[in-house]
Amino acid sequence: MAVVRDLRVLLRFGNFRRLLAVRLLSQCADGVYQVALATYVVFSPEKQTSATAIASAMAVLLLPYSLVGPFAGVLLDRWRRRQVFLYGNLLRALLAGATAVLMVSHVPDWLFYVSALCVTAVNRFVLAGLSAALPRVVDAERLVIANSLSPTAGTLAATAGGGLAFVVRLVASDSDAAVVLLGSVLYLCAALMSLRMAVDLLGPERELIPPRLASALRGTARGLAAGVRHLAEPQRREAARALGAISLMRFCYGALTVMVLMLCRYAWSSNADEGLALLGLAVGIAGIGFFVAAVVTPSAVGRLGPSRWILACAAAGSVLELALMLPFAQTSALVAAFVLGLVTQGTKIATDTIVQSSVEDGFRGRIFSLYDVLFNVAFVGAAAVAAAMLPPDGRSAALVVTVAVIYGVIAGTMARFVRQ
Repeated sequence: MAVVRDLRVLLRFGNFRRLLAVRLLSQCADGVYQVALATYVVFSPEKQTSATAIASAMAVLLLPYSLVGPFAGVLLDRWRRRQVFLYGNLLRALLAGATAVLMVSHVPDWLFYVSALCVTAVNRFVLAGLSAALPRVVDAERLVIANSLSPTAGTLAATAGGGLAFVVRLVASDSDAAVVLLGSVLYLCAALMSLRMAVDLLGPERELIPPRLASALRGTARGLAAGVRHLAEPQRREAARALGAISLMRFCYGALTVMVLMLCRYAWSSNADEGLALLGLAVGIAGIGFFVAAVVTPSAVGRLGPSRWILACAAAGSVLELALMLPFAQTSALVAAFVLGLVTQGTKIATDTIVQSSVEDGFRGRIFSLYDVLFNVAFVGAAAVAAAMLPPDGRSAALVVTVAVIYGVIAGTMARFVRQ
């Protein structure tokens, strides 16, 4: 199997193995933590959750990334990235433990959200750093394969972490706090794993001595402007187009995520536990789609090129999402989850490859942080649109058609760029 062969080749790089281990542990912890938050906010039996409440929670947890993200990028281009993985995961372990205490203390919701926000804010530094560091541990020839397997493996680890969270919740008598504590332990393991890499291994190469924090923060605006100018250069137009395409596809994914949450909670189940089980099944099937994307994307990009592969993913999403979601049936919606996982992850792999190949190392942290900002703003915007369009049971033909049209616009726009 080609993907197994490619993985064996990559695993010969010792530093790639170590960076991958940090990613797997960190994103597995993310999956555990996110499921704990979802079950506490959305699927608690005592809560009557609406689409508006889901959108509000997403806004509280994700929109501040628009403030954190730019700072993360500027600092990632100055701080040693290995140290970001070490101290970032240690801090998340501590904050996740604090979140567990708040869950059992019956504190006001806003205090819980503040704690959760702090955990997920640090996540911006870690994930952007993992992407920016990848070219430092593999050669240029294998960068496409690494971009296919490494982020997808992280996504699968997050999915596995979500599954583990469901198991722990059942064993621990529906205790979301116990699940969060498990996430805290995994964050600690990720921090310890990062110690196996040299301090200066992951760059950035041009910064031998990290600058003072105050100086880095004062330079944030100038650094971001330089990053945008770098992305706007003619030789990097393909990267800018790819970022636009993946942002719109993230919008589509976010809108359908809120729809599936509401369908699982109210249309397809009679109680919160049954709805949570259905959501877990949907997440698992989407994870299979992520894995299939990792298998097929390297060869597809090799034959078509990354931009044409993005075009193909968007076109497939437009047709299949419309056909599979409109019946609002469990079986067809689960198939749609697989398709959405495949086309979204396939597009992300191609976009990561385009950005990493065309952006200079000294700018990668800033560009990937802007990438994260676009991701989160698109997702929160999608949740807000879904909240306005969804009825209480989650069935909205108008939303399904809107998403299909957006996919179609992406495909048409990418086709025009490819012809040019």
